[in-house]
Amino acid sequence: MSRRTSRPHGSAPAAGAPGRITQESPCPCGFPATYGACCGRLHSGAAAAPTCEALMRSRYTAFVVRDAGHLLRTWHPDTRPPSVDFDPALRWKGLDILDTTEGSAFHATGTVTFRAHFTDDGRADSLHEQSRFVRHQGAWVYATAVFVD
Repeated sequence: MSRRTSRPHGSAPAAGAPGRITQESPCPCGFPATYGACCGRLHSGAAAAPTCEALMRSRYTAFVVRDAGHLLRTWHPDTRPPSVDFDPALRWKGLDILDTTEGSAFHATGTVTFRAHFTDDGRADSLHEQSRFVRHQGAWVYATAVFVD
């Protein structure tokens, strides 16, 4: 996700306010696993994303839990901002993965098209984006995005 301020296919469960996600909470990315067994492993550095979709899901979850470190570590150095500022009025509510192209262990690039649902100061909205991922030093990283809507 390229928004600097401040999801198998399907919608993620609603996520609460930042900081309420525990290792045993359902993972906000939408996979049927706990945060600790899913995106939490990527956030802690215990595992690397095997696909660009897995990285996309972990980056969405990083916005939910406000993990700027993970976002910056998984952003390509050529496009990475110096910092990530989270908008305190935003609450991420769910992720729909709409399409993926390439992005497996056999690829060097891939895209993920998604819709991320959020509320902004209580008003429901969504971000529809196609994110591009590349391999950098052997790991998947977020490179660029095109807003679909």
